[in-house]
Amino acid sequence: MIDVTIENFESEVIEASMTQPVLVDFWAPWCGPCKVIGPILEKLEKDYAGGFKLVKIDSDQEQQIAGAFGVRSIPTVILLKDGQPVDGFMGALPEGKVKEFLDKHVEPGEAQPEEATVEEAPLDDSPEARLERFQHAVATDPSNDDARFEYVRALLLAGRTDDAKVAFAPVIAKTSLVRRFDSLQRAMDALDFAASTPDANKALADADARIAAGKRDFDARFDRARLLLAAHRWTDAMDELLEILMRDKAWNDELARKTYIAILDLIEPPKPKVADGQIPPDDPTVATYRRRLSSVVLS
Repeated sequence: MIDVTIENFESEVIEASMTQPVLVDFWAPWCGPCKVIGPILEKLEKDYAGGFKLVKIDSDQEQQIAGAFGVRSIPTVILLKDGQPVDGFMGALPEGKVKEFLDKHVEPGEAQPEEATVEEAPLDDSPEARLERFQHAVATDPSNDDARFEYVRALLLAGRTDDAKVAFAPVIAKTSLVRRFDSLQRAMDALDFAASTPDANKALADADARIAAGKRDFDARFDRARLLLAAHRWTDAMDELLEILMRDKAWNDELARKTYIAILDLIEPPKPKVADGQIPPDDPTVATYRRRLSSVVLS
């Protein structure tokens, strides 16, 4: 993979395409889908072992080149042969679709994907890797509600609230139909409430004073729970919501119970892989707080 600018465009793209297909990836650092398609193209360049040459062009920095190719959105991928563009696509296609695209233009003798000769590397399960996988899944299949939930949740847990709202926008109409989407909306509402509070510590102290003056000041307790949620003090927030539930389960259209469930949905980690036939263990904290909720609601 080569980064191309106006200075080396002629040699690295036009001249190079005279001897082998050149795949041009127009991207930008701020573009989320570009971060999905980029690694796929780099992997396929290795798999095709010389069948084509991959170059990347930053469309923000090289607007003259992007304009010459009529690039209107990114990622845009264009294939050149013999100095001329012959085909292209826009958006973050899955690997299989990109291979179908390449196979239409790469002669059978030019490139044969190499067979894997080493064991598959262990899955990277870090928060950053999970976020990237979910982003890829949503870009590949925007109708995948499970992937979208996980992607938005990962963004919220990473503190990227604005990005989470953008990712959530296409399914906001489903909030009343999909329980976990409702949970995401409630979490974002709590974050908005906290963001509108100039001094969170003072707001917590004020809520404490109001609660001390009246144990049934549920508005104060709920404000306190939202501030704690925004600070990622999950169990403290759920403890405060339980205080409301123990006194009035139906308060404000069951707002405390629904917000409590939203926290559980937000913090429950993905289930680890286990041997076939076994049931993966529950997260201890989530399991404990589910039992507490059941005990209070059913009492």
